[in-house]
Amino acid sequence: MTVGSMTKATLVAIILGVAALAAAGADDSAPYPTQFRGWTHVKSTLVGPQSPGFASNGGLHHFYANEKGVEGYRTGAFPDGAVLIDDLLEVKEAATPGVTTEGPRRRLAVMVKDSLRYAATGGWGFEIFPGDTQAASLNAEGRAACFACHQKAKNSVYSQLRK
Repeated sequence: MTVGSMTKATLVAIILGVAALAAAGADDSAPYPTQFRGWTHVKSTLVGPQSPGFASNGGLHHFYANEKGVEGYRTGAFPDGAVLIDDLLEVKEAATPGVTTEGPRRRLAVMVKDSLRYAATGGWGFEIFPGDTQAASLNAEGRAACFACHQKAKNSVYSQLRK
């Protein structure tokens, strides 16, 4: 191997390595949280048809938190590793008048606290999984929109632990 070919090979290796690192960092999606229904149930909220946000956010919201998330609710400071879930379900009228029941899942919204990985969004990663899929749906602009809204809340979290 000549010096010129060694330099080219080294350059190609460096370019490929940088490209791999860039690709690895490009996906800032939060992972799908398996077994979240066994976590602490924080609270439930019903967003009904009278709400201006019903079309996009209407339904029955069940909020869950892992142990670190519960610690954050209790102390007011969410540590890295905290995961918060908003499990949004459609609502439907039951056969009995005046009784509302949950329908299919509309989406599962996830917030993950990781100060280093999500430094640009206040230490929080955001993701939405439509319906019952485990396929992430947010792009960078969607995550930025989540952050823009959530940074208005104390610690970027709107929900509060039910006492």
